[in-house]
Amino acid sequence: MTQNTNIDELPGLPHNEAGPLFAEPWQLTAFGIVLALHRNGYFQWREWVNYISAEIELGKTYGLDPQNHNGIYYHQWLAALEKLVTDKKLSSFDELMARKEQWRHADEHRGFGEPLSLDRHHHPHGDHHHHVHAHDHDHSCRAPATRLA
Repeated sequence: MTQNTNIDELPGLPHNEAGPLFAEPWQLTAFGIVLALHRNGYFQWREWVNYISAEIELGKTYGLDPQNHNGIYYHQWLAALEKLVTDKKLSSFDELMARKEQWRHADEHRGFGEPLSLDRHHHPHGDHHHHVHAHDHDHSCRAPATRLA
C-alpha cells in the first residue's frame, strides 16, 4: 500500500523554502515519529492532518509565549500524536506517560552537548546526589511528565 505524505496539507507548519523548521531537537524527533508511523501504515495521512488540525483549533499555548509559534505548534503536534497513538491503541496512556517520563528524566540528566539516550544515567530517584558528573547541573528531579492534551 502506498502511503502519500503531503506536508503541504499540514496547517500552520513552521517552514521555509527548504522545508519544515525545528527550534529544538525534540521537535524533529516528534515530526519523524509521525512520519515513521504513517509510512509504516499505522494511519492514513488525512487522519493525521485531522488530528493536528483539531489540536491547533483548541488554541492551547502550553504556557509558552503566544509569539512562540514554533514552540506552540510542536507542543500541539506532540499532543495530537499522544491522542492518535492512544486512540489507535498503539500504546496505552500509562505506557506513553512512562516512556515520556523516561525521556524527560534522561534529558534532565544528560551533560551539555551529550546526545539524548535512554541507555545512560540509570539510577533510582533517591540516588541523585550519589553519582559523579563531569558537568554541573541541578540534581533534583522535576515533576513527572503529563499528557499535553
